[in-house]
Amino acid sequence: MENLSVPEPTTCDDRQPAANHSPAPSIGLGLTLIMAIACGMAVANIYYNQPMLGIIEKTFPLQRSLTGFVPTATQLGYAIGLLLLVPLGDRIERRLLIVIQFAALALSLGATALAPDAWSLVAASALVGVSASVAQQILPFAAALASPDRRGATIGIVMSGLLCGILFGRALAGAVAVHFGWRAMFWLGALLAIIAGAVLAVALPKSPPKTQASYGELLGSLVALWREEPQLRNATLIQACVFGSFSALWTTLALQLDSRFHFGADVAGLFGIIGAVGVLFAPIAGRIADRRGPHFVIGLASIIMIASWLVFAAWSAVIGLVAGVILLDFGAQGSQVSNQHVIQALRPEARNRLNAILMGGMFLGGALGSAAASFAWSTSGWLAVCSLGLVFAAFALCVHARGRKTPTGHFTDSW
Repeated sequence: MENLSVPEPTTCDDRQPAANHSPAPSIGLGLTLIMAIACGMAVANIYYNQPMLGIIEKTFPLQRSLTGFVPTATQLGYAIGLLLLVPLGDRIERRLLIVIQFAALALSLGATALAPDAWSLVAASALVGVSASVAQQILPFAAALASPDRRGATIGIVMSGLLCGILFGRALAGAVAVHFGWRAMFWLGALLAIIAGAVLAVALPKSPPKTQASYGELLGSLVALWREEPQLRNATLIQACVFGSFSALWTTLALQLDSRFHFGADVAGLFGIIGAVGVLFAPIAGRIADRRGPHFVIGLASIIMIASWLVFAAWSAVIGLVAGVILLDFGAQGSQVSNQHVIQALRPEARNRLNAILMGGMFLGGALGSAAASFAWSTSGWLAVCSLGLVFAAFALCVHARGRKTPTGHFTDSW
């Protein structure tokens, strides 16, 4: 059973309720698939706006510069949700918390669909991001329900659902926006959130809280983990840079396709399916990490991402965009898998909070990348975006190289 506190010098109190002594329920394939689908449906909401951005801008022609920050607000909200809500999974009964977050997600999506101006849209998008962090409540819940000999397979299935939500959410949003408008997509998202919450309310077992510690103590343990684990800090900074680079592309891709090739949101959404090729790199990266160590894969992934931006800048044809997207997703998936590999080996009793820190930092980096890309696009165009994405990826490689030279990092694998 996971304790709230981390080893000394962390001082967070570990006060477990008696209910925790009851045996944990098991999870079968049916429930695993339900949780995987729900996880994908939740995380897809933070990506709906990316292929629709060009259409959204046409709705608010006098506020174009502001609507460009809709993806930034969504990702920033998701990062806030990861840091402030995901730790509550140790304090509040998980099924109840998940259902409440799905209800909040549906309301936020409804507010987004009704947004009368760009300011309201940005605010509602931030709330969508906060409530969509329910995806990171589902993943550790599935791991906790699984038996030790099936935990890896269970996590793999749920993670596959999450990745499919990221990739195919863009395609769905692009198609719906072209035929029915961008507001219709958010109404559909609200309906899907209601369905997912209702199904999980029935299907999920109850999960007794792991601790009675206060909310402040939960957040305080995040600070302690950050202070005490240099590899966690290193992995988080790298992943923030990687996702900043990744978000720079997906924030502006629809705009580039529209302005240069006159393609609509449906085509922009299809690039998400092209990016599914990158998912195939995840298990390959895992096997390489087992043989050569995760830090080798992190460095390789950063180099691949740098190469992708060189392709974007030098090869202006559609096929160049396709090749660049595949390379970029390869690098992003390899980095994420390997950084998870690093942090999950640090503190088994604090894996939820380690994940909250890593993913929170990752989406803060994504929000920064989206904001910077929107500014770069509006002021200098596509080549400025390519330069920005390359700088993010290069900084990730620099952080990785510096970390490997730090004695406290304990990095023992070699290139």
